[in-house]
Amino acid sequence: MTVIAERAFTSRATLQRVEAGDPGVSIGIYAAVLQALGLLDRLLQVADAAQDTVGQSLATAALPLRVRLPRAGGKGNHD
Repeated sequence: MTVIAERAFTSRATLQRVEAGDPGVSIGIYAAVLQALGLLDRLLQVADAAQDTVGQSLATAALPLRVRLPRAGGKGNHD
């Protein structure tokens, strides 16, 4: 634990907060710890929409079933 804290340029107490998932710890500290553990590449997967199957399902469910296009020559068309 001491070695990882040193490599992440943080204290052991902060590292313990990271392990506990403390939301008060900055994302920079989390990134430094991931770097120290050799896992920083996985941080890219967190924000990858292609990896978020739940988010994709929710977005698809929110799409309208039909889209109605305005008629040609209808209201508001003054050519």
